[in-house]
Amino acid sequence: MDESEVLDILQKVGAFRAGHFVFTSGLHADTYVNKDALYPYTAETSRLCRAMAERYKDAGVEVVIGPAVAAAILAQWTAHHLSELSGRDVSAVYADKDGQGGFVVRRGYDAVIKGKKTLVVEDLTTTGGSIKKVVDTVRAAGADVVGAVALCNRGEVSREAVGNPPVFESLLSVHLDQWPESECDLCQRNIPINTEVGHGREFLARKNAPVV
Repeated sequence: MDESEVLDILQKVGAFRAGHFVFTSGLHADTYVNKDALYPYTAETSRLCRAMAERYKDAGVEVVIGPAVAAAILAQWTAHHLSELSGRDVSAVYADKDGQGGFVVRRGYDAVIKGKKTLVVEDLTTTGGSIKKVVDTVRAAGADVVGAVALCNRGEVSREAVGNPPVFESLLSVHLDQWPESECDLCQRNIPINTEVGHGREFLARKNAPVV
């Protein structure tokens, strides 16, 4: 599957939104990739996860892990397709948020990944921070990280930024402009901030502005 096919799927499910958005980093933008728009579409989710699995079919992957919440779905589908492609069982688990901005491997999943060749999956990466936290957590649990893969790399994130796994790749790379609040033309023109996706609601709460 090439990038144009991936882009077609994400556009089909309505993942690209236009408006005024705030990211986790605090930067503003006029375009947002709404990853959650994908998951109601099981056929499209499966197709994208198969494309990820095909890239690692010869890597000896034994476990696939993704950060909660949504990437747990990706881990399931990718492991399913890896099992078919490799002819052996590949497990799927997920990393829980620890409530302090990091991740932890709970529920007995630490025993599942210990000593196993593990693939880390994610849907969207802007800075690489979430993937790196999962890579670091998985390594600390004794897993052998063989690679990391994202559906969409929207921040030109490098392998080094995600913890230096042997391989880091994405099905789609896009560059979307973003800027600090002080340079935001949308703010200056009083374009309402979207509070349905992204971190606009938290941004407005910090500024004590009314949430629409």
